[in-house]
Amino acid sequence: MTLLAVENLHVEVDGKPILNGLSLAVPAGQVHAVMGPNGSGKSTFANVLAGRPDYTVTAGSVAMDGEQLLDLAPEERARKGLFLAFQYPVEIPGVSNMEFLKAATDAQAKAAGQQAPSAVEFIGRARQAAADLRLSADFLKRGVNEGFSGGEKKRNEILQLLLLRPRLAILDETDSGLDIDALKVVAAGINAFRAAHNAVVLVTHYQRLLDHVVPDRIHVLAGGGIVRSGDKSLAHALEAKGYGWLDS
Repeated sequence: MTLLAVENLHVEVDGKPILNGLSLAVPAGQVHAVMGPNGSGKSTFANVLAGRPDYTVTAGSVAMDGEQLLDLAPEERARKGLFLAFQYPVEIPGVSNMEFLKAATDAQAKAAGQQAPSAVEFIGRARQAAADLRLSADFLKRGVNEGFSGGEKKRNEILQLLLLRPRLAILDETDSGLDIDALKVVAAGINAFRAAHNAVVLVTHYQRLLDHVVPDRIHVLAGGGIVRSGDKSLAHALEAKGYGWLDS
């Protein structure tokens, strides 16, 4: 079953075309990696899926579970199960990680018509997820991303992913700035999230993350569209030869 269906997507920023007819289908249960050179539109694609308002869609469609997303506000997309892990997570001073995560989980449960977890149940879940990501219990008391290192911010994004359990996770360069140990921890979190009912779109520059999170498909984005798709061997070819050979 196709979870995410993107067809002929055209996007502009300040009147400048960025995406030019991008099409992509991601079935439930799969991880698809999107790679490409700087300026190819990878982060634009991630932000458009999440509903960032300063991107103008001029043509095409985006559907999740068969429902069109482009007319929905970002919070409506989130309630339907779309999650974006930011390339540059923002700080929210004065709001603790625990408060933020509990509020998000409660809102998610309400949107789904479910009962929110009790405070005791949620605290237990949050502490266990933090421990799995090698984050201390005190980490949950700190302001969201406030004073966090780059690695802590990226692990905090995966903490949110594991607690919210969305249908579709868009991970925008979650591996950037991570040392090898932090990369393995983040990869383990992504693999723990993988399931038959959800899907992941993993935006990355490098194949090193794909050694730990093995994708079902890899797509190369260049010139605003997908120019090549393949299995994990495509990432190794890109690592060895760069992107120039794709033009030949």
